[in-house]
Amino acid sequence: MAASETLRVGIVGAGDNTRKFHIPRLQAIPGVEIVSVVNRSRASSERVAQQFGIPKVYDTWKELVEAPDTNAIVIGTWPYLHCPVTLAALAAGKHVLTEARMAMNAAEARRMLAAARAHPELTCMIVPSPFSLGVDATIQRHIAEGYLGEVVAIELHGNAGTFADFTAPLHWRQNRDLSGENVLTLGIWYEAVLRWVGEATRVMARTKTVVRQRRDEATGELRTVTIPDHVEIIADMACGAVAHFSFSAVTGLARPPEVWLYGTEGTLYWQQGSATLAGGRRGATALAEILVPPEERGGWRVEEEFVNAVRGLEPVRRTTFEDGVRYMEFTEAVARSAATGQAIALPLRD
Repeated sequence: MAASETLRVGIVGAGDNTRKFHIPRLQAIPGVEIVSVVNRSRASSERVAQQFGIPKVYDTWKELVEAPDTNAIVIGTWPYLHCPVTLAALAAGKHVLTEARMAMNAAEARRMLAAARAHPELTCMIVPSPFSLGVDATIQRHIAEGYLGEVVAIELHGNAGTFADFTAPLHWRQNRDLSGENVLTLGIWYEAVLRWVGEATRVMARTKTVVRQRRDEATGELRTVTIPDHVEIIADMACGAVAHFSFSAVTGLARPPEVWLYGTEGTLYWQQGSATLAGGRRGATALAEILVPPEERGGWRVEEEFVNAVRGLEPVRRTTFEDGVRYMEFTEAVARSAATGQAIALPLRD
């Protein structure tokens, strides 16, 4: 697509992230117009259209995707619609930016990747895991320069620090019909680990569902919850390390999310939300602060990267459909291992 051509965007699903980031930031880019929107109801669609000055409201996502007034689709729905909307948009010859997590499961993710590869002229991008964007480049550089030596172990805790809440209603993330195999922040953190050290090759997992029933606010009915509140994972990594991942919504007073990277020559530590790292090499007696240079401080540039990729100005880096398949396969491997008690090899086999 030529840089001078107008990118006409349709919004399918105007959730919090879409309203906070995607719509206003796309509207701020010269040559980009948001021309249509569809949300879960006509009323909510019209509210979003009025708020952001979007001229067209559709009743269904299929009508919006098939209409000739757009050449790009932003998918801001929950995961259950990411695959069907992506496939329809690509079939209609439209670029795709989809919210994370990529899909409901690995099979859907693979279908999305196959469709993207069948349309190499179209840009396909997933909204990236945002947690570590500010420190990714510095972690990657330290590993590449041998700060850790051989990576031996990874210890990652994605705990919310909260006690089990038995009164909260069913959240969409706890609804398998809407979220699929996605659990807590598992896929978000694994995407960051992929950037730093690469993929896992074997997974063993145990899970626990503490709050087994929640009330569905839409129907008033009690629903059985099958998405776990707590996950423990041991993984063999392609880089040779052994990783321990822990994710929980029921570990009250736990420390904030954090990651340790242990090597034969050094250790790196990062706590979510921090603008600096900590580390130490052989001979040190304690961790010391590692400043992130200004030129390495990444940040949120999702909308800019998507538009630039469509215009041929830069490739998609955060996040490709290939990486989406990798984290969805890991997510499903965790579910399969927890269900069977068996170790699951990656890449995943059907």
